[in-house]
Order: sequence, then C-alpha cells, then structure tokens
Amino acid sequence: MFTGIIESLGTVEAVDNSNEQVVLTVSSTLTPELKVDQSVAHNGVCLTVTSLNENQFTVCAVKETMDKTTVGNWQKGDTVNIERGIKLSDRLDGHIVQGHVDTVGKCIKVTADGENRVYTFLFDTSFAALIVEKGSVVVNGVSLTCYNVTNNSFQVTIIPFTWQHTTFNSLNENDAVNLEFDILGKYFQRHLSLHGSTK
Repeated sequence: MFTGIIESLGTVEAVDNSNEQVVLTVSSTLTPELKVDQSVAHNGVCLTVTSLNENQFTVCAVKETMDKTTVGNWQKGDTVNIERGIKLSDRLDGHIVQGHVDTVGKCIKVTADGENRVYTFLFDTSFAALIVEKGSVVVNGVSLTCYNVTNNSFQVTIIPFTWQHTTFNSLNENDAVNLEFDILGKYFQRHLSLHGSTK
C-alpha cells in the first residue's frame, strides 16, 4: 500500500526483456534502505525487489504488468518516481494507493498557470465511473486532485515543488502515463454491478 507521495527519483540502469517479462535494474538514493521482497512503487507500478547492492536494486514485471502499464516502454536512462510502502504509523498525506495501475493514459496538453503547470490527460471511457470532480487520481505514482473531469479526460495542477521532485519535469504532450483510479470507486462500482441501484 502506498500514498502517492514520491520519496525519490530512480534511474533505470538496465533492462532485460527475456522470457516474456522484464527485469529492471534501478538506482536510487533509497537503495540502502531497501530489502529483498519489499514492495516499491515505480511510476505507480508496485514491483517486488528481487536483489540489491549498495547502489542498485532489481525488480521484475510480468506480462500482465507490461500489458497494463508503461513498464514495457522503459529504457536505460529513464527516470521513474519511487515510493516505498507505507507504515501503519505514517500520516496518509496523499490517498490510499495500491500500486495496481488500471490503465495507460495520455498527456494531451500542458499549459502554464503562473508558477504552476496544468496537465490534461486522456483515458478510455470504460473508466469514466471511477473518477469524480475534485477526487483523487494517481498519475505515474503521484497522488493528485483532478478537476474538469469528463468521460475521457481530466486535468491536474502541478505546483513547482512537485514539478521539481517528480518526473513531471520531463513529462510532455503525447507521453503515456500510468493511471490508477481511487479504490473506493472500484468497490462501489463492483457493489452496483452485483446488487444494482441502492435506491
């Protein structure tokens, strides 16, 4: 479980695409604090640490993960947002994030708003019921408040601190992003699908 508050930026040092899975070697300032079998979110994708040394660690993504995320497109030198799982004693500064990406979205517009930047994202209409005005959404692992929500798009505002300390500073129009919608909406949608209207 995560909160969507990014702890560090990681760098992809190596990519091995053998056996219908991808093994990634990542370097991060958090590496000395990690351990094997620990869950770490990479651009919002929860992956398990399989080995590590002082400066680098490895994780493995299976076909299902590659099919539903941007992991299969990552290359050596790419930067990713890193977050470790939360402790029960931590403050929930973002929102409840599983690290289970729902779909890949697309950045279709970036505009300036004073010192801030406004990003517009496009997503498949099949997920429309899972996002609400002023609700929470995760973009590449970052917990954000969405607005101007439609059936296939939403906007977020990125403040200078977030822009400087996450991969938003390298996110451009037409780039693909990992999207995770609020888990509460998923449970409510499931309930309605099984039991119909609550009226």
